[in-house]
Amino acid sequence: MNRLDNKQRMLKLMGILREQTDEENEYTLDDITECFKKEYGPDVKLNKNSLRDDIEHLIEARFDITINQEKEGMPKFYSHQYRLFELYELRMLIDAVASARFITKDETKQLIRKIKKLTSIHHAKKLHNEILIDSSVKSESKLVRLAINDLHEAISERRIVTFQYGRYNLNKEFVLSHNGGQYRVKPLALTWVNDFYYLIAYYFAKEEIRHYRIDRLRNVQITEEQFAYEPFDVSKYVSSTFHMYAGSEEWIKIRFHNDLINVIIDKFGRDADIRKQDENHFVLSAKAIVSDGLVKWLLNWGNQARVLSPSSLIDQVTDEIKNMMAVYEKEMD
Repeated sequence: MNRLDNKQRMLKLMGILREQTDEENEYTLDDITECFKKEYGPDVKLNKNSLRDDIEHLIEARFDITINQEKEGMPKFYSHQYRLFELYELRMLIDAVASARFITKDETKQLIRKIKKLTSIHHAKKLHNEILIDSSVKSESKLVRLAINDLHEAISERRIVTFQYGRYNLNKEFVLSHNGGQYRVKPLALTWVNDFYYLIAYYFAKEEIRHYRIDRLRNVQITEEQFAYEPFDVSKYVSSTFHMYAGSEEWIKIRFHNDLINVIIDKFGRDADIRKQDENHFVLSAKAIVSDGLVKWLLNWGNQARVLSPSSLIDQVTDEIKNMMAVYEKEMD
């Protein structure tokens, strides 16, 4: 006959309540006894009074246990209903993990399995409808998670970081930039934009702030060299960039059609400098990173957006429009 000491019994009881019960699935003492028998065999020695005492001890230790008894004389039902995360919050976490391009397919499945353990086995079954994991857009590099961890540590300890950086060529080969030379940077922050993780850092060689896709980093090294703390507004930096292209920060003024007001608020926030021009248009004034990314973003809106200043940005947009027209004119010829 199998015997459990008091500690084993109480720990197992806590595990049963946490993993198998919730507000919709409550267990009687008989149900709990059956769970013990499945784990330790049909001959396991259990006493219901001991289980009741264990439940009281767990409640005294502030482990959440809800006790329901519909009528006098009916059996009591026990369940663990408090969860750190609500079911909808777990769904959001799973969707975020499944969507993240910087996480490999295998790591995605592993993380989803772990997230499901944050609720009961019954509720976990309701989380089966996670969005499709598209392996074609998932990162192939398992080094991403290690780089993220190292970079967070470097930012926390304010240490200089070195790494190599690269991109894929037309042959789908990963080629290091600068002939494989090292980048030496002061890491400022990590941010997740358009399903990719980026490192925002001060690049010493060019004496400017840049951002780097973490899945394109190689041989990340944290040096012993430290730097002084400087405040850095991540959200302001990200909102000023377009498609995470690098460039110089300038004041821009753009006229938009009223239909785009929500697009602009989503991008620049409710505090953006927006002023009505006429019945159909408003003008945005903002500091932004002027880059190819900004030009491409503006062209998304066709004739509903018109650059008013600076003149250099007007020239970039008109040049790009001419180049686009030239491509189609050649095709027609």
